[in-house]
Amino acid sequence: MTDPVTTLADEQYVLLTTTRRSGVAVPTPVWVALHGDALLVTTGAEAGKVKRVRHTPRVTLQACDRVGRPLDGARVIEALASVHDDDESRAHLDAALSAKYGVQYAAIRAMGRLRGRAASSSVVLRLVALPALT
Repeated sequence: MTDPVTTLADEQYVLLTTTRRSGVAVPTPVWVALHGDALLVTTGAEAGKVKRVRHTPRVTLQACDRVGRPLDGARVIEALASVHDDDESRAHLDAALSAKYGVQYAAIRAMGRLRGRAASSSVVLRLVALPALT
């Protein structure tokens, strides 16, 4: 059986919806790249989605356009997110996003360096399928 989360690996943008403590859903369009059985996302270490994932790791994913409008017929997929801030995770993410997005990703990384953002100021969100109920 195909893992529903990894079926989104070829999408240009994915709508990642996290949940506030109040229960309010917060959707954000993100780039994703496949690494093993997970999708990887980069974000700032202080981003709201990081705080939300730390307290509520259950998220939803849906193929979308660059402004977050779900694509026609795109199904909503539930997943578990975890935050990783180690160098190995960042290296996997960097390689995966570089391979998928090429020059676009290189340009964004270069702009971050010009603005003085260190690679360590970002974290990796790892998105995996929910465990099967037995």
